[in-house]
Amino acid sequence: MKAAYIHQTGPAENIVVGELPDPTPTGSQVLVRVGAASVNPIDTYIRSGLAAMPNMPFPFVIGSDLAGVVAAVGPDAKRFKVGDRVWGANQGKLGRQGTFSQVAAVDEQWLYVTPAHVSDEQAAALALVGITSHLGLVEHAQLQPGETVLVNGGSGGVGSTVIQMARAIGATVIATTSGAEKMEYCRTLGANHVFDYRHDDVPKHVAELTGGVDVWWETSRMPNFDAIFASMKLLGRVILIAGRASRVEFPVGAFYTKCLSLHGFAMFMASAEVQRQAAEQISEWLEAGKLHAKIDRVGTLDDAAEFHRLQEASDNGAIRGKLVVKM
Repeated sequence: MKAAYIHQTGPAENIVVGELPDPTPTGSQVLVRVGAASVNPIDTYIRSGLAAMPNMPFPFVIGSDLAGVVAAVGPDAKRFKVGDRVWGANQGKLGRQGTFSQVAAVDEQWLYVTPAHVSDEQAAALALVGITSHLGLVEHAQLQPGETVLVNGGSGGVGSTVIQMARAIGATVIATTSGAEKMEYCRTLGANHVFDYRHDDVPKHVAELTGGVDVWWETSRMPNFDAIFASMKLLGRVILIAGRASRVEFPVGAFYTKCLSLHGFAMFMASAEVQRQAAEQISEWLEAGKLHAKIDRVGTLDDAAEFHRLQEASDNGAIRGKLVVKM
């Protein structure tokens, strides 16, 4: 099979595109003929060594997300049959090989049915960001219909998905981003109110609109807790998913006097069962047309190293959506 892989962690230049032996599904694994895979920040952290993974097999196939068709099943696999369309995430971690390959052997517990009208490119682009968004909103924040969510960084891959999911749940959504084009994009996703965090006094506007938000979803690596806590209602919940090396000031008084809670999580640490529950609702929303990924560009395996470089440069506006590889 053709695959994009590394022999050791390091820069994007370490990525090799070449032939590797086809994997054989064992136990409850399913062999997927990959139709599409996408790039996520965690993929670059693992490839570079910033996020050290135990039992990393070399040569190591990069990538977390995939969508494709079942080509074979292992002797203990029971959920899928040859010909089923599936999508999944959470590969390339904790000893598992990744997804940037023509075929991939994936344990069936990490795979889900792809809705009939949803393309492999869309399913792959939404896989990791979709499960991450669902875990944060449902598992951790326990968002309820009628509550208000503020998504700081609403035009990004996760932020845009959070907006759509929060609206599907029945929440009011306030989004922040930068620039008129990104603000309009957030509105097309369903955000009820949008502000430019570079110029607008977000806590002031939030106070005028709602008196405070129930959930604040933070995508920045350097969260401003003064602004966050000033925008929260009593018993508000704050979700953190970025800032691996950040050290920021924390206004303790504003946190505990509002009885707030702070939730940080890594998607890949969630159990297979919790991720499956998230994925099943994601598939329902995909089927109903309530979720859609913004794809910046579609390439081939030969673009893997360039796509990793673009992802690493995403903070300077190098990309405006997901990077997807089509096999």
